[in-house]
Amino acid sequence: MRVAAFGLREKASQTSLENALARAGGVAGVTHLAVLADKTAHPALAALVARLGLPLRALPRENIAGIATRTHSCRIEKGFETGSVAEALALVAAGTGAALAAPRATSDDGMATCAIAEIPCAEIPCAQGDKA
Repeated sequence: MRVAAFGLREKASQTSLENALARAGGVAGVTHLAVLADKTAHPALAALVARLGLPLRALPRENIAGIATRTHSCRIEKGFETGSVAEALALVAAGTGAALAAPRATSDDGMATCAIAEIPCAEIPCAQGDKA
């Protein structure tokens, strides 16, 4: 599983999200998108989900509290109890054993962040009949 997770402000546009995703490494190989549950109705996010056709994982903010992240924002730490919403969301949404592909990336307009996390292939159990 490879998850692209977003932190976004109210004024974020679809372009903001697409730019943050591109700067984080792009959509290649991404299997899911993730966002905080209270952002699921954001019009820019809905447009991105529709365009990419990927499933969206919506997580409550409590799920990211205490998650260690590569980057750190004092403002985010105070409000969310983690250093980066995007990084923490990506790690939690991807599941146990997930690692960040890179630190979060910020859109050019500063309205969105994106981080991509994945479970390394060695951590994913093979289905019966598959070869490792």
